[in-house]
Amino acid sequence: MIRRLLNNKSSFPLNDQRENIFHTRCEVLNNTCSLIIDSGSCCNCCSTRLVKKLNLTLLPHPKPYKLHWLNVDRDLKVEHQVKVKFSIGKFKDKVLCDVIPMEACHILLGRP
Repeated sequence: MIRRLLNNKSSFPLNDQRENIFHTRCEVLNNTCSLIIDSGSCCNCCSTRLVKKLNLTLLPHPKPYKLHWLNVDRDLKVEHQVKVKFSIGKFKDKVLCDVIPMEACHILLGRP
């Protein structure tokens, strides 16, 4: 009976990556930062802590909006953006991120 259960294959699709997240490290201005790629998200975000520590230049958000999922008590107004140059190994990129207070990582990238 146990052998039959162990050999039983899962009915969940293994190739569905829509709900998975990928956590890694990247380099921003010669500093190691944590990076999460979340295919379920559709926005790019950067933590306020990273912006302050690396003294990145804030840009006014062209269309400020409110986030509720990040803070249960009240809505959080997103008013700034920042351009972040990062590298993962030999791969280099520049991305425009909304600046929000978050503790999960320094940079959160959604699907393109």
